[in-house]
Amino acid sequence: MQGDQPQEAAVEPASSGDAQGDGPKDASDMAPNISDADALKILLEMKMKKRQKKPSLPSTVTELATEEGSKVYVVGTAHFSDSSKRDVVKTIQEVQPDVVVVELCQYRVSMLKMDERTLLKEAKEINLEKLQQAIKQNGLMSGLMQMLLLKVSAHITEQLGMAPGGEFREAFKEAGKVPFCKFHLGDRPIPVTFKRAIAALSFWQKVKLAWGLCFLSDPISKDDVEKCKQKDLLEQMMAEMIGEFPDLHRTIVSERDIYLTYMLKQAARRTELPRASEAEPRRCVPSVVVGVVGMGHVPGIEKNWNTHLNIQEIMR
Repeated sequence: MQGDQPQEAAVEPASSGDAQGDGPKDASDMAPNISDADALKILLEMKMKKRQKKPSLPSTVTELATEEGSKVYVVGTAHFSDSSKRDVVKTIQEVQPDVVVVELCQYRVSMLKMDERTLLKEAKEINLEKLQQAIKQNGLMSGLMQMLLLKVSAHITEQLGMAPGGEFREAFKEAGKVPFCKFHLGDRPIPVTFKRAIAALSFWQKVKLAWGLCFLSDPISKDDVEKCKQKDLLEQMMAEMIGEFPDLHRTIVSERDIYLTYMLKQAARRTELPRASEAEPRRCVPSVVVGVVGMGHVPGIEKNWNTHLNIQEIMR
């Protein structure tokens, strides 16, 4: 079953030697005969020195804690927002996390590796090849639904001239600058979400939803995005279209709230400090985690945080 363990990104963050601040910035700055144990100690000291005990965080950050003492900072973002990207960067720099979790799954991880120009072009182009690929991957109805939802994203992209997922790419880059920071994919695999969403609708509900998605054309400005900071623009547009379909809202929003919460809690388990050798004793400490999710998921994550979660049912 997918989802039992946090998904680590298929691409590795940049070397932690890129971190800025006091101390050595890469291996060449260290003494040539330094031992592995001393090198690890220096990197940990660098990280702890930069980690703020009372971090100055953006208003979009929600702080949660686990029974083991781990801290989780959830950054609520608007998926097409420059200020959201700045919020993510500032949060990671302030708390120097052990793990960064983003609202992506393995099927969407490619957006971390593409440059902005390529993503902008890809997001605007919905062609027969993409449709065939979506149907092959998810089945006929789920594939068609995926293409319709991509059309919503493409509409926003066209209106704003901004590629989606900028906050995730910033999170990936910043995680690479933090020593020993892991990068996890925290969203439910998209084929599962689409198949469960389609199964929740009657035939006429599918037709009605498809009709609304096909004729989406309202103009959007960058000011609209920032005004929607309390509720992500993409998710707000989707909520307006699926509002009359409670079962669809359950599969696309509520179930993913549960999944994201579960993955954040998995990431927040006590972390084992790096060891220079197997002979060195193991030491575990509470973790610091940064989660990067759409603003619309934050209330659900807060609601589910202190609940025992079983994700088997929502993975069927």
